[in-house]
Amino acid sequence: MAEAGETEKPHFHGHRARLRARFLESAGAGIPDYEILELILFGVFRNGDTKPLAKALVSEFGSLAAVLAAPSERLGKVPGCGEAVIAALKVTREAGLRMLKADAMQRPALSNWQALLDYCRAQLQHEPIEQFRILFLDRKNQVIADEQQQRGTVDHTPVYPREVVKRALELNAAALILVHNHPSGDPTPSRADIEMTKQVASAAATMGIAVHDHLIIGRRGHTSFREKGLL
Repeated sequence: MAEAGETEKPHFHGHRARLRARFLESAGAGIPDYEILELILFGVFRNGDTKPLAKALVSEFGSLAAVLAAPSERLGKVPGCGEAVIAALKVTREAGLRMLKADAMQRPALSNWQALLDYCRAQLQHEPIEQFRILFLDRKNQVIADEQQQRGTVDHTPVYPREVVKRALELNAAALILVHNHPSGDPTPSRADIEMTKQVASAAATMGIAVHDHLIIGRRGHTSFREKGLL
């Protein structure tokens, strides 16, 4: 108990300084997800214990990556997760995506494949809705544009080969890499995925545009049509 005249310090007194020091000393290695979230939340809450909210977020969504990618509406349902918290989480995710995108785009795609794959996975693996993206490449296989073409439902995205080719011609693209996600987590291509890819590749080929690959991104990994012999 505190002596008379003393103010009893909260149980988390000094925790912020200790966590910051531990993070800086380790450069983040070995720091669990909820503590990374705590560090982010320090910027939102100038005082108080952020550990309960950080742990609640990880418990609700499963991982740091899933928290950062979670829709704002779902985040807002977690007690204590208001607009300022949501903004901090979204800014953190956007900063990470921009770093990965810069790494992926700095060299020709086919000679920088792992960086490109890391970016695509970070962008799509936790998306709750199917999203179809296209990477447009020039004749040196440098990415000239990364665009979302369609956004569908939890298990379907309409893709129109003519529109894909039209956009490629507008950008003067010489090649494409198709990318979409499976919110189910399983990146195994469906029969519809395979048929759609053939249609896009055929339409593109008539205009002298190559389709280098089609990547399906899921939480449990990815599938490359090129590696599977589907292209």
